[in-house]
Amino acid sequence: MPIYEFRCLHCGKLFEKRFTTMDEKVELSCPECQSPSLERVISKVNFIAHGSKSEAKPKLISKSCSPGSNCMALDIPGPDE
Repeated sequence: MPIYEFRCLHCGKLFEKRFTTMDEKVELSCPECQSPSLERVISKVNFIAHGSKSEAKPKLISKSCSPGSNCMALDIPGPDE
């Protein structure tokens, strides 16, 4: 069953909706303010890195985005090319 995440364009509430099929048609509204003005958002991803303890693990790194500003990025190790 697919689960999609939505944001209300009226009040900003984030909520999830589970569907029984990918092509299910439903009337959606915000559970907080009942507004039908919604947008689908990209859900956060949860993953598990498999491998031995000696392999690299994901880490949070700080990068400079613009002068005087820092951003955070998730460095996810992958196969060497």
